[in-house]
Amino acid sequence: MGRRRKAREIALQVLFEIDVLGVGAKEAIELFWNNFDAPEEVRKFSSRLIEGTCEHRREIDSLIGVCSDHWSLNRMSRVDRNILRLAVYELLYCKDVPPKVALNEAIDLGKCYGSENSGSFINGILDALHTKLKIRNDGDKDRNGEAGQSAE
Repeated sequence: MGRRRKAREIALQVLFEIDVLGVGAKEAIELFWNNFDAPEEVRKFSSRLIEGTCEHRREIDSLIGVCSDHWSLNRMSRVDRNILRLAVYELLYCKDVPPKVALNEAIDLGKCYGSENSGSFINGILDALHTKLKIRNDGDKDRNGEAGQSAE
């Protein structure tokens, strides 16, 4: 298993813990590493994913809500909800992760840890979101008159 895949699995476990227990990211990360070990690269990437997802959770949840017709975040399983949050964080903030990789990794996590339908459920929401983000980014490029720059 690749190191980033392992880091994503750890991030999912800790995000699930945060969702269930209502603890903060730092406390949850510390709790996890007090009981488990991993190479430094895995620890760093998983912590980056956890802290970033938590830091931007409102924005992420809002985007997921816009793209999940007939499904409120509260109705989603905790596993699916946290896989989606993790993937959206990667799409928005991890420029070193190609969007296709973020999408495929999320779908694989859903198939592995979610229900029978999690893979297709996650795929549908992330595909809609990725399309929306591409349209938004392409519009930003057009307004700026330059490729590769967004209006912020």
